[in-house]
Amino acid sequence: MRKAVHRHLGKVVAGAAIALAGTAAMVAITLPGTAGADETGGKNTGAQQAADGQAQGQTPGQGQDQAVEPGVVQQAPAEGEEGTGRDPLTDDELAKVEQIALNQQLLRSSEDVDGDRGPQRLVIDLAEPEADELDDPSAPRRADVMFYDYKDDTLVTKTVNLDTGKVEQTGTQRGVQPPLSRTENTEAAKILLASPLSAGLKADYKDATGKELTSPDQLELDSMVFRGAPGAQPAVLDKCGEHRCARLFPKALNGPWIDMRHLVIDLSARKVAELDR
Repeated sequence: MRKAVHRHLGKVVAGAAIALAGTAAMVAITLPGTAGADETGGKNTGAQQAADGQAQGQTPGQGQDQAVEPGVVQQAPAEGEEGTGRDPLTDDELAKVEQIALNQQLLRSSEDVDGDRGPQRLVIDLAEPEADELDDPSAPRRADVMFYDYKDDTLVTKTVNLDTGKVEQTGTQRGVQPPLSRTENTEAAKILLASPLSAGLKADYKDATGKELTSPDQLELDSMVFRGAPGAQPAVLDKCGEHRCARLFPKALNGPWIDMRHLVIDLSARKVAELDR
């Protein structure tokens, strides 16, 4: 496999850590207030106003009652079908890469997180150029696409040359677990909500919102990949790492975080287990 793919895997970082404590205890999030624009804590004295006015060619007191002109929002430029050089991949390029990478053999032989035919797409990134292409303005654009095959717990990475429309490299790895995608987070929440172990989550959600929790759509979800070590947790989780397992950090929409760190969802086996505490 190209060194660029391995460099990419090395740069993958799990989501931000969340400070939570207690058993299914809700943690309130306090957002910082709006800070003042000057060093006086937001208080603009008359002397400062006068100095500002004189710096702008005004006499003291002038312009204080003038209406502020409305701002102008410029429309973002239209995105081209293809990028150039190190431009981010366009929507058209993303669709093209996935179509090229998903050949019929991979589609027929793999499963996604829902158990449907075809692998689970994780991420598509612009690939690093080859060493001899670093200063070449006409170097081809390539993309690395990662899929996870839940049928045999395999990470499939393909490098697609966007200029030729061909797959240049294909790699398969076991035991490599990149961060979970949004689709996988949602499926993990569905599995959790169907389990009796979600009782604490549902109770805390109702306390916070006054409503019943019945769908992942009612939550904002962060996650972290969980790796097991034989004997360090319930035996049902020993395969986590070989299996794709998640710890969820759910947050009620417009509400508090709810501590579910003690629960692990094995997406490969579609089971939920509680860590020893």
